[in-house]
Amino acid sequence: MDTYLQAGLDALGDASRMAIFQKLSAGPIAVNELARTLPISRPAVSQHLRVLKDAGLVLDSKEGTRRFYQLNPEGVARLRAHFDRMWTNALNAFQAAAEKKPKGERKKNVKPRRRSGRT
Repeated sequence: MDTYLQAGLDALGDASRMAIFQKLSAGPIAVNELARTLPISRPAVSQHLRVLKDAGLVLDSKEGTRRFYQLNPEGVARLRAHFDRMWTNALNAFQAAAEKKPKGERKKNVKPRRRSGRT
């Protein structure tokens, strides 16, 4: 498995980081503004953002004294490609199972045996 993919999945396994990731999906936001919307301290938000950045899921930029964070399109694309592959494999397996004939099913074009005339 891709190292960045694994790091991204691991990073999103934390509820606070997942909440931050979801908030960033609305667009870039300053750290202070982000911290105001979460039930954790600003230093904790910064630590979580660092983990998300190290995992390749967010980018940061500085404008004056403010630091803005946004989702990293490459990191999001990596996660999406992974889940697309998983769903494709799962759906293909489901289709194969659904189309597979159960054991003991009679073959088509086989005539049933005639019963004798006794009752």
